[in-house]
Amino acid sequence: MSEEKKGVSQEEKMMGVLAYLWALCLWPLLSKRDSEFCQFHAKQGLVLFIGSFAVMFLGMIPVIGWFIILPIGWLIIIAASLLGLLNAWQGKKWEIPFLGAYAKKINL
Repeated sequence: MSEEKKGVSQEEKMMGVLAYLWALCLWPLLSKRDSEFCQFHAKQGLVLFIGSFAVMFLGMIPVIGWFIILPIGWLIIIAASLLGLLNAWQGKKWEIPFLGAYAKKINL
């Protein structure tokens, strides 16, 4: 689902991009509380941030974790981050499949 919002400022777009850069998701999440666009992307970035820790933890499982979970998990995290980042840069709201539902449940 891709939805373009009219009137998204350059600052909001930059904050949306920052949301997908690992721990930097906290900056727009906490500083741009009044922007629906920034909050949308920051919450998705937070889910990816938490997901990266899950991938690292499960990646410690001998053999299966090393050769299956870790490479596939990181590929998914990186691909989702890049797609989110590009959509934020274009001023669009793009919900990450499966993980976007968890982002919607975050209430701060």
